[in-house]
Amino acid sequence: MTSTPASLREIASRVDDRLRALLADEQARWVEFDADLATPFAELSRMVVGGGKRLRPVFTFWGFVGAGGSRTDPRVIDAGAAFELLHAFALFHDDIMDGSLTRRGSTTTHESMQAEHRARRWSGDARRFGDGAAILIGDLSFVYADMLLSHLGPRGWQMWNELRIELNIGQYLDMLGSAQNERRAEKAARICRYKSGKYTIERPLHLGALLANEATPLLPNYSAYGLPLGDAFQLRDDVLGAFGDSSITGKPVGDDLREAKPTPLMALALSRATAAQRDVLLRVGTSVLSDTDVAQVQQVIVECGALKEMETTIERLTNQAVDAISAAPVDSSVRTELVDLAHVVSNRRV
Repeated sequence: MTSTPASLREIASRVDDRLRALLADEQARWVEFDADLATPFAELSRMVVGGGKRLRPVFTFWGFVGAGGSRTDPRVIDAGAAFELLHAFALFHDDIMDGSLTRRGSTTTHESMQAEHRARRWSGDARRFGDGAAILIGDLSFVYADMLLSHLGPRGWQMWNELRIELNIGQYLDMLGSAQNERRAEKAARICRYKSGKYTIERPLHLGALLANEATPLLPNYSAYGLPLGDAFQLRDDVLGAFGDSSITGKPVGDDLREAKPTPLMALALSRATAAQRDVLLRVGTSVLSDTDVAQVQQVIVECGALKEMETTIERLTNQAVDAISAAPVDSSVRTELVDLAHVVSNRRV
């Protein structure tokens, strides 16, 4: 990530402390019931506390403060922690759907659980066990997210339910897009917004605002900022998925290309490519890509101008978000934080 505002680090630290305390208490409670439960709780803690950008809690926090909430109110930290647990739920499942071997530089949970099954010579199929265990651990994270939101009012719960539906719809469309080798720009943009953009920025702002004041008039202002910035966030993800440094992202180079993700970047590249360049790009989704194939696809994305145009789009969306929050009726300190965060989101390296 680019230079991180002090407020982001402070909020992230408070959320981390809350998550550690919750999961330590729950692990102690359930290990006392059955010692075999130590492993799934350790995996849950590894995913939730072991890393992540903590952007969702930070946007929840400033959405809350912007709507009149107190910076010291523990409810907003619980809400931010709930977003991290929801995100972990999605990652456990996403890694299975994508067949990912690593997450944040470490072995994914379904793979580590498969390895334990084999090492201990347990009965049955190791892959089914590993996948099933990771799904259940993800579901457990989903339940704990709900537990932390007991303070929400009716509109807050309505928003929480809506964002969870949006997340699952986006994930399904993403998986389907890979299977269909989807390359239509409008479909890729829809997937981009629903699988990540909305629930990373717009919805955390909304939930924070509703937690502070169920009658808040700020939701349209937050959408005017959060939707373009969420799109910029996901477009940056797409660039990192195709070109990111694995030592920083924790994922193999060209991971999105190998998985044939239906990204706006690929749709744009195909629309700009020559016939010869299209032949290279069409290897994505139709064959297993070697390192050489990935490098050639990357070269075409650069040469056809798609990468440069995507960077221009990210900058335009970021400026649109900044203009929107600059005109919003929020305290100047909140405005400053959200402007800083816009640049963090759009320029990050992980």
